[in-house]
Amino acid sequence: MTFTGAKWLLCALLGLPAIQGQLVAQADLYDPEHIVEIRIEFDRPDWDRVLDSLKRDKVRLPATVTIDGQVFERVGVRYKGNSSYNSVRKHGGKKLPFNIEADFERKGQRFPGGIETIKLSNSFRDPGFLREILSYEIARKYMPAPRCNFARVWVNGEYLGLYHNTQSVDKHFLKAHFGTNKGTFVKCDPEWWKDRPEHCPEGDGKASLMYLGEDPACYDGLYELKSKKGWNDLIRLVRVLNKEPQHVDTLLNVDAALWMLAFNSVLVNLDSYTGRLSHNYYLFETPDGLMTPLVWDMNLSFGGFRFDGLRKRPLTNEELQTLSPFLHYKTKNPTRPLIVKLLANPLYRKVYLGHVWTILQDNFANGWYVDRAEQIRTLIREEVKGDPHRLYDYEAFERNLDTTVMAGRSAIIGIRELMEARTRYLSGHPLFRIPPPSVEAVRPLVFDDSVIINADSKDAEGMWLVWRRDPTDRWHYVQMFDDGSHADEMPGDHVWGVSVEGVSAMQYYLIAEGPRMAITWPARGAFGFVEVE
Repeated sequence: MTFTGAKWLLCALLGLPAIQGQLVAQADLYDPEHIVEIRIEFDRPDWDRVLDSLKRDKVRLPATVTIDGQVFERVGVRYKGNSSYNSVRKHGGKKLPFNIEADFERKGQRFPGGIETIKLSNSFRDPGFLREILSYEIARKYMPAPRCNFARVWVNGEYLGLYHNTQSVDKHFLKAHFGTNKGTFVKCDPEWWKDRPEHCPEGDGKASLMYLGEDPACYDGLYELKSKKGWNDLIRLVRVLNKEPQHVDTLLNVDAALWMLAFNSVLVNLDSYTGRLSHNYYLFETPDGLMTPLVWDMNLSFGGFRFDGLRKRPLTNEELQTLSPFLHYKTKNPTRPLIVKLLANPLYRKVYLGHVWTILQDNFANGWYVDRAEQIRTLIREEVKGDPHRLYDYEAFERNLDTTVMAGRSAIIGIRELMEARTRYLSGHPLFRIPPPSVEAVRPLVFDDSVIINADSKDAEGMWLVWRRDPTDRWHYVQMFDDGSHADEMPGDHVWGVSVEGVSAMQYYLIAEGPRMAITWPARGAFGFVEVE
């Protein structure tokens, strides 16, 4: 038995490719303890006006970019973002978000570490400069997610200030996490200005995975296809999710989807699939043929966006703190089928709650997030103080970890103010009062063409083996038993067992069911699987 899943997890966390089991050492553009220095030089003095004119069509302007002293010529630069661009530009601000592409005119050119695209965000509606970096650090414990640190940014010699430097979800990212970037790849973020054909069903006008028929034109504009083809793959997933959800595990990495939904719920990340706009995520078809959701855009996480998609008004602080883990599911909201259809499955619902519990215990009940936030604040405090174009005053930076501050007309709840109350709320919720079951020991055995898995759990009410042959195979769910006839020794001895015939090697994880929650072993489920060779 080898922990190959952990090896791939390490590659993913470091943003490095894993090739034939080896870690490839590369320069680290996203070292969390290093503030990167980025200098952008345009040939023309009216670069700002030109970038404004090119933004809607995502056209780039060539520039020379210097990163920590290393020079890159003929790089492509454009503005990025929606509210983070439009609101700042509307009020005359200079600190606008950038998207920088290494191989714009020099094909094959890469930034340090083999990075193709750099994304710089301006901490819009995040006066404490914490939401993006802290959210991604938590997400990466449970799912593939971008790395993030900070950068000092100059343009044509003018210092614009401190930015978040966030890893792009692009071909490099996909290759690092999944070993390939060849599958269907969809950005789920509507281009609101695009018109759709009149014959298309109304839907909700968002990237909510509602079924809109078989015509790709009805999805274009709500989703952006980043691969050369894939509309049929997206439509097939949406059709099965909505009409045949009992088969969705043949097309969707269900565990990854449940982690994303649990993450959004615990962190009150409503500028996501879960909230009003239902956007800011990607879907990628991995080598097993399953679509895997990937989180994106965290500047409004931790309650920075107050609209849940049910109420027209913004949520109060108390409503953010006590946001139901069954948001949309309780009301059977048809505009959020990923939530409603998955949680209608009793096993998936228990696993989702187990993921909520795991995220809560790992990061909030133990106070880890406060300690990490203080480390980040220590690193950037002087940088924020000296930022000539920061969007909010320095006092807001100092206060927003602990309490609500104003970002323009928006009230941004303090992260501790939100999460201390939210941790108490979730910990005392009837769904979480009974801890999930534990898995004490797991014993895999290989006999010629079969694999036997035995697992000890004194408090499990049920147990499942989730396995696949290799990364090209989809995950299979097989029920385990404590009856003395399924590889365990005696009925009722708290030893759960199952035998899988016709295989001599597998990747797997376990699900232990309790009355309301189910826990995965290893704790990260499909993201931290175990391998039997």
